[in-house]
Amino acid sequence: MKKYLIYGILSLTALGCSSDKKSHAYNTADQQQGVMTSDTAVAEKIVKTADMKFRVKDVQSAKEKLGSILRAEGGTIAEFNTHSQIRQSEKVKYSTDSLLELTSYRVEGLIVAKIPSEKLDDFTNQVAAMALFIDDQSLKQDDQSITYLSNQLKNKNKQEAVAQLNNAAPGKKISAAEKSLAIKDEYVDHKISNLLTDRNVRYSTITLNFYQDNSIKKMIVVNDELSDYRPDFFKRFWLSFENGWSVFKEFILILANLWALILVAVAGYFVFRYYRRKKSLA
Repeated sequence: MKKYLIYGILSLTALGCSSDKKSHAYNTADQQQGVMTSDTAVAEKIVKTADMKFRVKDVQSAKEKLGSILRAEGGTIAEFNTHSQIRQSEKVKYSTDSLLELTSYRVEGLIVAKIPSEKLDDFTNQVAAMALFIDDQSLKQDDQSITYLSNQLKNKNKQEAVAQLNNAAPGKKISAAEKSLAIKDEYVDHKISNLLTDRNVRYSTITLNFYQDNSIKKMIVVNDELSDYRPDFFKRFWLSFENGWSVFKEFILILANLWALILVAVAGYFVFRYYRRKKSLA
């Protein structure tokens, strides 16, 4: 009887130890699972970017209105640019010394803005309401959650690696310092990358391209065609006559300077005739 009683006690003890081990194993597994869940918890990091192209009545007025709306929504203008694209240009005669310059052109504007992500939809709706015509409108959502988590886990590993390198043996301090510096640089890069992601998540980037209808610009400019400044026909005719008389007088003066040569030429002519006549009579 005592023998069976001893066996029963031993069995109960063994079952209790086994139960404690399983319970401890389950608790350890639960803790490890909790740690893994905590380390790999994915925070949602959605980066939004939007683009709009639309027509407005006046580019400058539209720019001022867009700036007011952005400030009211807590946004800022990161870039602004206007450009006049000339379609056609022509100059026509307006007066003797003036031309009428006609230019057909279109003014285009560009705004790159940052706006709180939660206000993006409201802002695009206001822009659509002020536009005369919307050519194109798009929205892009880029999920950076996994990349963000990857940088966080890598940074944690790098902190542990730096701590281990700092505890390296005295003889390996120089090599450990170089490795530690390289790891710290990578840590900074990942940290900055996550900071940029956080900022891009909070503030969405929107690019606005807008333009106005073609316009005509009229401007009186100086006539740069030199031939139009010449005198009229009768004035030029009289000037030509005067110039011809001046040339004739200069010719007479040239002959006067050559009187000796003319005299020799005349004497030579008569001598030649004399000998020619004498020769024919002989």
